[in-house]
Amino acid sequence: MKKYQVVGIGNAMVDVLARAEDAFLAEAGIGKGIMQLIDMDRAVSLYASVGPAKEISGGSAANTIAGIAHLGGRSAYVGKVKDDQLGAIFAHDLRAQGADYETAMAPRTEEAETGRCIVLVTPDGERSMNTYLGVTEFLSPDDIDEAQMAEAEWIYLEGYRFDGPDSHAAFAKAISACKGAGGSVSITLSDPFCIERHRDAFRDMIRDHVDLLFCNRAEILSMYQTDDFDTALAQVGAEVGIVACTDSENGVHILSDGQRWHVPAVPTDIVDATGAGDLFAGAFLWGLTNGHDLQTCGKMGNVAASEVISHIGARPEADLSELFTRHGLI
Repeated sequence: MKKYQVVGIGNAMVDVLARAEDAFLAEAGIGKGIMQLIDMDRAVSLYASVGPAKEISGGSAANTIAGIAHLGGRSAYVGKVKDDQLGAIFAHDLRAQGADYETAMAPRTEEAETGRCIVLVTPDGERSMNTYLGVTEFLSPDDIDEAQMAEAEWIYLEGYRFDGPDSHAAFAKAISACKGAGGSVSITLSDPFCIERHRDAFRDMIRDHVDLLFCNRAEILSMYQTDDFDTALAQVGAEVGIVACTDSENGVHILSDGQRWHVPAVPTDIVDATGAGDLFAGAFLWGLTNGHDLQTCGKMGNVAASEVISHIGARPEADLSELFTRHGLI
């Protein structure tokens, strides 16, 4: 048995969560429902203009790994923070969930700071993310421990991390070490605008190395540059062994070996959509690495996503194992 069921690689951020009206987004020039990259000055200015906020460790793939750890899964994370206050918060929160986190911190002398994502939640539950990457942008091959990757059944790569000078090389090193030891590779596409910036790199990685792809409707349409959802799914299904494509309130479409299943969503009152896809992926991977069939994995993902969107924040507050039991999944 390998030491880890899943090792995640991606951004290491602290989320700053605040409520906001649509009018505030318009006035501040913030695109609703998407992630925008901002610089340090913009991060400081925006933080000063929002109302009361909640600060918790985050980052898309880090949320996924925290979800797996919450379920008792053997997990680890690789993501860059600085040796500063927010970096300490990130490391403590992730380790407290039960995940291993050993990435070397950037020194205090580093000019860039620990990344943070200012998440503005509108009354409809939609989240608009304003991300200062900070030192997490500089994840490099030196941060990848090949022995750790070899001890992973699966690695989980975050699409957002494609924005970075050395991230592609870091991913390549992790993939080589994991697959060389018999492991498998999963990735999340993260965001349509991220795909627009790195479509060719994504397509090459998906075709050549990815065993499990996580995406949503908007991302897969962007990836294959079509308005036809079924066409996009057919294309990706021909390239990847397993595809889990979420479709908001319509649930998830799962493809594997020429088959396609639709798993309905779990009805939920949306308070904050932050982390829905992250926790879906975490629960799906936990189910997969514990021997459950793909449809059950999809149901687990939907249950976890419904829990996380029922409250502010991208980490589960209820016991996911109990929810799985209540839904007859374990």
